Amino acid sequence: MSKQELEVIGQDADGACCQGLASAPLAEERAVELAKVFKALGDPVRLRLLSMIASRDGGEVCVCELTPAFELSQPTISHHLKLLRQAGLIDCERRGTWVYYWVLPGVLDRLGAFLTTPEPAGATA
Repeated sequence: MSKQELEVIGQDADGACCQGLASAPLAEERAVELAKVFKALGDPVRLRLLSMIASRDGGEVCVCELTPAFELSQPTISHHLKLLRQAGLIDCERRGTWVYYWVLPGVLDRLGAFLTTPEPAGATA
């Protein structure tokens, strides 16, 4: 496992899930934290990488399988993966020559819950 300590996004210090965007005004500190995550997701290459990792059967993928999907150098792909790790979206583990990546558990659900707005009472689809 990686030795880097990652903060779990979408949780308060006591481990409780954060409120959604529409439930209360966002505190400045929380806005800064979430902006880092959304900045990481704001790049098409990183968004595709996250999608490729998240949709993988078995939950993890080798970097050797990610790199050929892009017309970018291996160091550039590694840089994008590093930014996703720093944003707390993915983690990795080196196994011999290769590095394997996976999405951190619950992180996408918490982002989705943060962006979900509650339906008004009596609303119909």
